Amino acid sequence: MDIILSNTSDEPIYQQIITQIKAQIISGKLAAGDALPSMRLLATKLRISVITTKRAYEELERDGYIETIASKGCYVKKQNSDFLREEVIQQTEELLDKACQKGKMCGLSLSEMKEMLELLYGGETNE
Repeated sequence: MDIILSNTSDEPIYQQIITQIKAQIISGKLAAGDALPSMRLLATKLRISVITTKRAYEELERDGYIETIASKGCYVKKQNSDFLREEVIQQTEELLDKACQKGKMCGLSLSEMKEMLELLYGGETNE
């Protein structure tokens, strides 16, 4: 499991851990039943406080991404892939809504917004 922390990010460290673990679960890099490193091991590896990793794991468990098995550790919980996809789509829509609001604020046309999106997305189209 790869986690890269940024000291320059506005996102708190525990949230960076959550975001990256969720992304690895959604992408399939971490599968149901995969063991996560212990909180202490992850804290040592990332050179952060155990309290920070504990908070990240607790929130991941609360959100249904991982489960803790007493005396064994934390594991990726079996997920409903349709539910996960829908959650990511909803987050994407929220971000695009904010982008559209900002675009309208500065007078960007719809065609200019589409052009920006195509450039940012990598020029791919699924038509």
